[in-house]
Parts: sequence; structure tokens; C-alpha cells
Amino acid sequence: MLNQIIVVFSLEVAVVIIAEASLSFLGVGVQPPTASWGLMIAEGKDFMFFKPYLVAIPGAALFILVLAINLLGDGIRDVTAPEHRN
Repeated sequence: MLNQIIVVFSLEVAVVIIAEASLSFLGVGVQPPTASWGLMIAEGKDFMFFKPYLVAIPGAALFILVLAINLLGDGIRDVTAPEHRN
């Protein structure tokens, strides 16, 4: 049962990070000057056509973080899986 808890926990952490970034993007999350990737994307969207890296860098960092958390949870599940032990 621990393996399922690890997978669900890693997925839920990723969902919470995406939710916080979404709320910050919409303006109901953390307020400036507190740093948030959603807030960084929201502040950079006005300049997106002239300086696209202002949106691309926080967006890519958010994507990589969520992907890394999911892969970490999957890797821990693979290591602790009882069906792979001999």
C-alpha cells in the first residue's frame, strides 16, 4: 500500500504546485513582491511578443519541476515495489 501512497502523494504535490501557479497567474494567489512562477508568467505576458523569454523561462521551470516530481515518485515506487524484489 505504501507504493500507491507514494504515487498519489507525488501526483498531488504536482497538482498543488500547478494550482498555486494558476491562482497566482489569475491574481488571487500570492501577491508581489513574493516570487511565484504563475505571477512571473502573468507579469511577462504583456511583453510576450517582444521578450518571449519572460514567459518561457518560468513556464519551462514550472514544467520541469512538475515533471521531476512525477518522475521522482515513479522512481521511488519502482525501487520500493514488492513485485520486483527477489
